[in-house]
Amino acid sequence: MPLDEALLRLDHSHPQQRVRGERVRATLGELFPLPPEDMPAHPSGRALSVVLQAVAVCAGVVVLLSRIARVPAWDSIYAEDYGVFLVQAFQHPWRLLVPYNGYLQLVPRLIGQFASLLPLTAAAEVFALTGALIAVGCALVTYHASAGFIRSRGLRAVLGAALVLLPIAPLEIVGNGVNTPWYIMVALFWAVLWRPRTRVGMAVAATIAFTAVSSVPLAGLYAPLLIIRVFTLPRLREHAVTAGWLAGWALQVPVIVSTYASHTQRLGAPAPLGQAVAYYFHTVVLRALGWRLSWHLESFAGQTGATVIVGAFLAVVLGWAMITQGRQVRVFVVTAVLTGFVYTVVAAVITTYVVREAPLVSPVSFEPGSRYSVLPIVLLDAAAIIAVDAFIRRGAATIRRGAAAGSAAATVRPQAIVAVAALGCVLAVGWVTDFRYATQRTTDGWWRPVAVAMLNTCEHSRTGTISMRAWHQTHVTVPCARLRR
Repeated sequence: MPLDEALLRLDHSHPQQRVRGERVRATLGELFPLPPEDMPAHPSGRALSVVLQAVAVCAGVVVLLSRIARVPAWDSIYAEDYGVFLVQAFQHPWRLLVPYNGYLQLVPRLIGQFASLLPLTAAAEVFALTGALIAVGCALVTYHASAGFIRSRGLRAVLGAALVLLPIAPLEIVGNGVNTPWYIMVALFWAVLWRPRTRVGMAVAATIAFTAVSSVPLAGLYAPLLIIRVFTLPRLREHAVTAGWLAGWALQVPVIVSTYASHTQRLGAPAPLGQAVAYYFHTVVLRALGWRLSWHLESFAGQTGATVIVGAFLAVVLGWAMITQGRQVRVFVVTAVLTGFVYTVVAAVITTYVVREAPLVSPVSFEPGSRYSVLPIVLLDAAAIIAVDAFIRRGAATIRRGAAAGSAAATVRPQAIVAVAALGCVLAVGWVTDFRYATQRTTDGWWRPVAVAMLNTCEHSRTGTISMRAWHQTHVTVPCARLRR
């Protein structure tokens, strides 16, 4: 083929490829909308905004700590918080970059280390308060980071509340240190989609990504979204979250590699894929509208029937959103559902026991691996909230056009009110019925008498040491000098 003919064909083919590339970039770019300038311009307005957010954080902490029945969250220490992170902080102070269960869990170790520096009787309070603060902080980040998708401040507040009032949260993630990363994983999803306008926002996004990866390797599942972000937003300033994510792996990878060298790695025989998929439907889809509601549905329709009922309802809502509410909503719904599905299935394949153990109803409420359903359930809530916000904005636009044309277009506003009311009623079912209930952590008992007994033992110790019960029914020796009154 002559060179000039080849160049002519190339010139004709490039525009078509360029157009297709621009369409793909535009579609994927809907995942990363630029948030509006919604900060008050006047200093007094900014100060008021800061005060309101501080009040919201304090209220959120009180709400979260109130959700644990019987033994208060601030007077009990849950699971590995005592048996691993606190005990090992006493054993080896500031030895943070060590594995537990096959990987680095930096945030829980940091909380345990700081708890070890305070009076022993206050350890439970440190774990509970820090866990609640991190959870509410993640809800606040979600509020800000979702501004590109949800223009209504009220609906963004509802999205933040969805994390604080999550129905399945009291099962194992409320008011402790070991499960704080599961709140951070929700914040990371929004940080990956966020385009902060300020350096503070970029630093927050990078910090969330770093702490998530250095505490939970499942944060690696966000890699596809980060690759899409690089593709659609090539400017360097858009990738603070990417830098934080990569920095987290700089700590996580060596720790994981060390577990293979010592034959203590996490990965073993994976759970069957079919069981992992069933786990998603039974612990995410079935529980999405509320823990107690799901059990009532199961009592008369069986587990499969109840799952079909809730799943059909979710399919109708999400289907309506995708068909009627535009490209951005469609792209978000697909991303949210797919992310939650892959996240839960991968977690279940790796953590094989969650697909084998049945949930407990009485006398203790607990579902193995319920922490893995936090992100996918919140993303389902987010998809519904974003769809309602888009519906309201379309109605407002219609009213403005009608007013400009001399027509009131009054039929739109009642529909928006109905949509918001329906959203509130659906979310309230789980928020109200599952606000407070007794869980497995109740069996841990009160912490203060245990701490006082340890301190009294140290007073009479001839060796200046104390034997502390660690996780997995083992004991370790700790110098009494490290236990503070």
